[in-house]
Amino acid sequence: MSGSMRPLMWVGFAVGGIAVVAVAVLAGMIAFGTSDPPPYLASISEPFGKVDFHDLPPVQTTPARDGTPIAFRVWQPLTRVTPGLIVIAIHGSSASSASLHALGKALNAEPLVVYAPDIRGHGGTGRRSDIDYADQLDDDLADFVAFIRQRHPAARLVLVGFSSGGGFALHAAAMPVGAKFERVVLISPFLGPGAPTVRTRGDAWAKPFLPRIFGLLFLDKLGVHVFDHLPTLAFAIAPDNPADLTRFYSFRLMRAFGTWDYAGDLRGARAPLAVVVGAKDELFFADLFAPTVHAVRIDVPVTVVPDLDHIEMITDPRAVPAIAAAIRGSS
Repeated sequence: MSGSMRPLMWVGFAVGGIAVVAVAVLAGMIAFGTSDPPPYLASISEPFGKVDFHDLPPVQTTPARDGTPIAFRVWQPLTRVTPGLIVIAIHGSSASSASLHALGKALNAEPLVVYAPDIRGHGGTGRRSDIDYADQLDDDLADFVAFIRQRHPAARLVLVGFSSGGGFALHAAAMPVGAKFERVVLISPFLGPGAPTVRTRGDAWAKPFLPRIFGLLFLDKLGVHVFDHLPTLAFAIAPDNPADLTRFYSFRLMRAFGTWDYAGDLRGARAPLAVVVGAKDELFFADLFAPTVHAVRIDVPVTVVPDLDHIEMITDPRAVPAIAAAIRGSS
């Protein structure tokens, strides 16, 4: 081999070696970049111990476009309802429609009809912890709205989302389905991991597997999705899981159930928005919601309910007047 070729040979070896190391590091991040779930967070689960579930509405189903049954519950007032107004309520992370029982009953007293689906990957919809493709939750919501329209052709629809469900509701408001709603109400919404409203101990309830997430985000840029079913988020639920919560989210579900650009979704919302949050929220900074939202949309009302923490916003009667006012657009 001529002397002039030797430097090129060594450059080739070096590049090849770097590529091998990079692939090995990426594989290690994806294969082993996990950790133990966060310790049980009592403040999220214990308030449900005060809720009377004996009259929880039964699960019903309606098919999604892929044939999968979407499980849902309906809270129907016994008295005459607010004319033409129906609430579609989205539960929080790890939970199901059952977690909205106290709120559903309270809104019945307003009186409002409330429909709450189990978001795919939770409860009785689909397989636990995962979805099939990135936009599947958007498609499911569109299918569920179409189903409600068939049942109630003249209804005025209001979308209500709690916590991660609030982030997903904000995302939905900026999608084509957002135009179907008269209003979108965000209760203690998770605005994404980088939002100013998220407390620094963001892993107290949900712990991300950051090495695996970074590895999968890199593959996503390359158009590789074969590992998107792997778990990337774990929740601080009780070890015996008495409420049958969802323990983990796959990479697909983690990215789909929420908003990853709250400012863009605020700007793009196709329906009026309102935010309601408890002053003592232990996951989010309640006092930062107004400046965070108003930096993008000054017209969005933000109501802080005194004395209530995160879960109490859907279990405590003191939250209901503010939520009902937001649903009716009088907040």
